[in-house]
Amino acid sequence: MYDYISGKIDKITPTEVVVDCGGVGYLLHISLNTFEVLKEKKEAKVYAHLIVREDSQTLYGFATLNERQMYVKLVGVNGVGPSTARMILSSMSVDDVVSAITNSNIAMLKSIKGIGPKAAQRLVIELQDKLGGIGSDDAYNLNGGSVETQEATDALLALGFAKPAVGKILMRISKEAGNKPTTEELIKKSLQLL
Repeated sequence: MYDYISGKIDKITPTEVVVDCGGVGYLLHISLNTFEVLKEKKEAKVYAHLIVREDSQTLYGFATLNERQMYVKLVGVNGVGPSTARMILSSMSVDDVVSAITNSNIAMLKSIKGIGPKAAQRLVIELQDKLGGIGSDDAYNLNGGSVETQEATDALLALGFAKPAVGKILMRISKEAGNKPTTEELIKKSLQLL
């Protein structure tokens, strides 16, 4: 319903911003990351997402489109509500969330208030292959990847495959292989699965 609200910042706290747009003050709930971007500004364009419940209609605001896209993905996960999604984006940058999910970093996700082991696993399972285009390309790199994994990634990207898909497949192959696969083995198995 709302794409963005642009206007003068009337009031801002670490959790809310009021944007005066055409004489109407819109209250948007924000993350700490958005607060850091907006706190020094007099005017702003805040990307919005409306959550409609039986008893309320709540606007959530974001400094960037990437943050809003991530928020929408997060609230789409069963058991992750609007407040929990905002807490995730207050605790981590969009790239950090993408990296944690891409690398199945359950420990990093569990470190966020309100996220337990089951919720962290659900985030990884439900979002691992749905984050393409959100965040920077570097966020999709496999952490702790070997030289062979990096070489295979470079080769598959040169062949035109998407970075999120390549990262996911190589992670899966590395887990299944157990022993240290060669670059050639990684590429061959990836080509069969991509």
